[in-house]
Amino acid sequence: MRRKPQLTLDDAFRMAGAMRAAAADKKFEPTIAIVDFSGALIYLERPDRQSPNSVEVATLKARTAVFRERPSSQLEQRVKDQPGWLMFPNGLAMGGGVPLFHNGECVGAVAVSGIAHDDEPVAEVGAAALRTDS
Repeated sequence: MRRKPQLTLDDAFRMAGAMRAAAADKKFEPTIAIVDFSGALIYLERPDRQSPNSVEVATLKARTAVFRERPSSQLEQRVKDQPGWLMFPNGLAMGGGVPLFHNGECVGAVAVSGIAHDDEPVAEVGAAALRTDS
C-alpha cells in the first residue's frame, strides 16, 4: 500500500497567514484558495472588499496548478501559442496558482486572486511557507 503525504489544516493556516502578510505589505487583501492533491478546497478566504467572483477564480487557479503540477501562469503562456489549451478541464489560464510539493510529490496548490500582477508572487510566499516547515 502506498502512503501519500497530505496537507493539513495547520499547513493551510500557515500558508494563508504568510500570504496575507505578504499582501498586506503592499496594502492588498487577496482572496486565497488552497486545495488538496485532488483539487478539493480545504481553505478559502475572501476579504470583505473582494468580489464574490474572486472565489471561483482563486479556486480554479489552484485546481489548474495541482492538476498540471505547475503554476497556472504556465497554462496562460501555453494558450498564447495553442488556444486549444483553453479547453483544459478544470483549468484557468491565468497566473496566480502555485502547486505544492512535499518530497517531490504534488500534495496540493495555493492560489491568490484579486490583486492582479501580484497574485502569483503572493501565492509563491504561501508555497515557500510550506517548504520551510516540510
